[in-house]
Amino acid sequence: MSGHNERIAWWRIALPLVIAIGLALLPTPHGLAPHAWYYFAIFTGVVAALVCEPLPNPAVGLIGVTTVAVLGRYVLQSPADLAKPGFNPASDAVNWALSGFASNTVWLVGAAFMFAMGYEKTGLGRRLALLLVKALGRSTLMLGYAATFAEALLATCTPSNTARGAGTIFPVLNNLPPIYDSKPNDPSSRKIGSYVLYTAFAANTITSSLFVTGCAPNFLALNFARSIAKVNVSWWDWFAAAAPFALPLLLIMPLVIYVIYPPEIKRSPEVAEWAGRELAAMGPFARKELVLALLVVAAVLLWIFGDVWMDGAIAAFAAVSLMLVFGVFTWSDMARNNAAWTTITLLATLVTLAGGLGRVGFIQWFADFVAHHVGGFDPTLMIMLLVTIYFVSHYMFASLTAHTSAMFPVMLGVGMGIEGMPAGKLALALALTTGIMGVISPYATGAALPYYNSGYIRPAAFWGLGAVVGFISLAALLFIGIPLLRVG
Repeated sequence: MSGHNERIAWWRIALPLVIAIGLALLPTPHGLAPHAWYYFAIFTGVVAALVCEPLPNPAVGLIGVTTVAVLGRYVLQSPADLAKPGFNPASDAVNWALSGFASNTVWLVGAAFMFAMGYEKTGLGRRLALLLVKALGRSTLMLGYAATFAEALLATCTPSNTARGAGTIFPVLNNLPPIYDSKPNDPSSRKIGSYVLYTAFAANTITSSLFVTGCAPNFLALNFARSIAKVNVSWWDWFAAAAPFALPLLLIMPLVIYVIYPPEIKRSPEVAEWAGRELAAMGPFARKELVLALLVVAAVLLWIFGDVWMDGAIAAFAAVSLMLVFGVFTWSDMARNNAAWTTITLLATLVTLAGGLGRVGFIQWFADFVAHHVGGFDPTLMIMLLVTIYFVSHYMFASLTAHTSAMFPVMLGVGMGIEGMPAGKLALALALTTGIMGVISPYATGAALPYYNSGYIRPAAFWGLGAVVGFISLAALLFIGIPLLRVG
C-alpha cells in the first residue's frame, strides 16, 4: 500500500513538471516573445499542480511565484526592460512577487474568514444555521435552495460578489455541516457539507450574471459597452437579457449538483426537530452575538451603499477592528486562524501569477491571435464564438475585474470589425459572461477561495465541478441567452 501511495505522489509531482518543461521546449508561437512563452509554461505547470496537489495549494502558489521571481531575467522581464537605464531586475522581480498582497480582493477574502471565526466564537453562526435547519433541514436539497435564494436576494443590492459570497453567505453556511456531523478534511465532508457549500458558490456566480448589481465588473463592462459600442443598458435591460438563461440556471443548479455531486444525507426529519431543541437550549441572544450581528449588518450596508467612499476591504477591516475592540475575538484568535492566512497566501500568489500573463504580453498576443483567426461566419455564430473564447480565457485570470479590463475591449473590438456584427448584442453578450465564468477555477473570483479552502470540497472535485457547471452555464448563455438577446 505504501508503494502505491509513493507512486501516486511521484506522478503528482512529475506531471506538472512534465507539462511545464514540455511546453517550454516547444517552439515559441509566432508573434510571442520567448520570455512570455516560458512564463506561460510555468503558469500552466502551476495550474496542473493545483489540480494534482503534490503539496498544499498555498505551497504550490508560493513555489510558482518564487520560481518566476528567481528566473525573472528569463521569464518575467523582456530584453527591452533589461536594456532600460537603471533597471534593476532583482528589485523588479520582488515587487512583482509581492504585488498580489496589495490586492483589496485578497484582504477582503481574508477578512471574510475573520467574520466566519466571529460567527463560530460567539455562537451566532450556529444559531443562524440551526434556524435554517429548523425551517428547511428535513431535506438536503431544500438547504441547497435556501442558500441559492439567499444569494439571489443579496445579489440585487450587493455589487461585490466576494463580499456577498465570502463575507456574508459562507460564514453562515460553514456552521451548517457540523450539525449533521459532516466535518472538513474528512470523509464525512460528503455527508452534506460538500453539497451545500458548492451549491452556494455556484449560485454566487449565476446571480453575478443575473443582476447588474451582482458583480462590480458588470459596471465596468457596461462602461466599455457604452464608450466602444455606443449602447446604453439599464438595470432592467440587463435583467431582461439575463433572465431567460440565468433564472432557469439558478432554479435547476441545486438539483443538478444534487445529481452530479450528491450528498450522502438526503433527508433527516429528526434533525429539524433536534435543531429546535438546540435553539431553545441556547436561550436568548448573547451580547457578543448582538454586537457581531450589528457589525455584520453595518459591513453589508457599506458594501452595498458605501463603495463610492469606502472600499469593500476597508469596510471589512473596520468591522474586524471593531470586533477586536468589543471582544468578539482576540488578536491571538486571529493569529491562530490558519484558514484565513492560508487563503490569503494562496489567493495573493495566484493573483500575482495570473497578472503576470498580462505583464509579459501573453494576454495581448492571445487577443491578437483570436482577432486574426476569426471571421467569415454568421454574426450570431461569431458572437457565440467570441463569448466562448472570452469565457475559456478566464482560466488565465485570477480576477473578474482584471479579465474584464484586459479582454472585454479587445473582444468587443474584434467583433465590431466583422461585417454585419450587431455591436450592442455582442457587447451585452460579453457582459453577461462576467459572473458565470467565475465558476471555472478556484482562483477565478475572490468568492471561490473560502469554499475551495473550506476542507469540504477536494481540489480535484472543485476543478471538475467548475468545468461541468461552467459548461452548463456557458451552454445556457450560448443557446438560450444569446438567441433571445434584444438590444435597444
